[in-house]
Amino acid sequence: MKKSSIFGLVVIAIAIAVIVVVYAGASTYGSFKDAKQTESMLRVVGQLDKQKELYYDAAKDANYFSFYVKDKKGEECKVVFRGTEPQDFQKSEQIVLTGQMVGDEFHASEILMKCPSKYTKDKIDVTDAKAKSATI
Repeated sequence: MKKSSIFGLVVIAIAIAVIVVVYAGASTYGSFKDAKQTESMLRVVGQLDKQKELYYDAAKDANYFSFYVKDKKGEECKVVFRGTEPQDFQKSEQIVLTGQMVGDEFHASEILMKCPSKYTKDKIDVTDAKAKSATI
């Protein structure tokens, strides 16, 4: 084989490896029911249940925040976030959680909030919060 053919095969192999790694690391969307059936990371879209308690006590543990979310299929679940309560969290219209189930709780590593904009009525303000790295 020519050196150029070998080089071309190596470049193709590297491109395939990169695609496989990116695809394997991507989380998919689902519900809390789906999260209970898998051990991989999953994104759940839902709304904050404002009737239930939000727990955040900075004096006890500044990196523990829990709340309840109802997913698009109507199932409610307790969510634990290892970080501080995001600003304007209670004003959010929709929440996208990235994480996985641990027992009966969904442990979120990232929270993406879609809040009503402060300045215009028809635009949505998007806020992103990431958890502190911790073992789940």
